[in-house]
Formats: sequence, C-alpha cells, structure tokens
Amino acid sequence: MNETRDFIPLNIAVLTISDSRTEADDKSGALLVGLLEADGHKLAEKSIVPDDKYGIREVLSRWIVNEEITVVLTTGGTGVTGRDGTPEAVEPLLDKVINGFGEMFRKISYDTIGTSTLQSRALAGVANGTYIFCLPGSSGACKDGWTKLITTQLDYRTHPCNLVELMPRLREV
Repeated sequence: MNETRDFIPLNIAVLTISDSRTEADDKSGALLVGLLEADGHKLAEKSIVPDDKYGIREVLSRWIVNEEITVVLTTGGTGVTGRDGTPEAVEPLLDKVINGFGEMFRKISYDTIGTSTLQSRALAGVANGTYIFCLPGSSGACKDGWTKLITTQLDYRTHPCNLVELMPRLREV
C-alpha cells in the first residue's frame, strides 16, 4: 500500500441476480453495498433481476454506458444449474475477460469450501471501460470476493499495481 497516494472513491453499482430475492431478504447485495461503502466507495445504483440473460444484459448495458458508473458487482447465477446464467449473460458484453479473477476467486474459495469451489463460474472483465465482477450468490462468497480480492484492486494505493490506475486507458483503441 502506497500511503502517499490519495484514495479514489469509485461509483459502484450492485446487481443481485435471483429468481427469489427481494430488497427485504437480499443479504448478499446488501453485504456488498455495506462493504463497498465501508471502504470509501459510493453506491451508484442497486437492482435485483431474475436469472434471465436478457434481463441481466438490459441492466448491465444501461450501466456500462453510464460514464458515472466505473464498476459493477453482480451476485448470483454463477453456478451450474439450469437457471444459473450470469456468465452467459455477461461474457458477450465484455471487451476483455480478466481470467485471473475467476482463478484467484476459486483458489480463495478452496481454502474455505474445498472442492465445492469448482461449481463456481465467478468471472470478471471490462465492458466499455467499466469493470464487471460476477460473484456467487452466497454472502460468504461475496464477502471473500470483496475482502480478499476486489477491494485491494479497486484501491489506487495498492502496489505494485491496481485496476484503478488503468481506468484512464481502458477505452484505448
């Protein structure tokens, strides 16, 4: 951590993908909002959509063209059941996939849940200059993903490098 650099708060949107959750019982979405705000970032918008790839894409497409939103966190729909469609919804929108995110997330999860982590299709990438991180729906997975992986990469003070310092160059051609 380079304390000579100032922290840069980011505008982050949170999307819960679930056929059953509402604002009243969306633990994972609420947890992500609390974590990002506790770390000094700003909640840009929060929404809940059913696990339907076109509904997911509709919200994400709106957010990735909004230049005020720099990061999107999704929770849910990353498993292997028939209704789990977050990766299929998100990947066509991505300009670049950040392969290391899914790999690191599963490594971190392995330390907690063992081989069950292979059921997670967590992923991340960049779409129109916006970072998108897709996390599983469990609050434990969201907490681990944020605290052990995402938060440091979204902190400009992290060295040797971080995702924030790359933001001005994400739309280069």
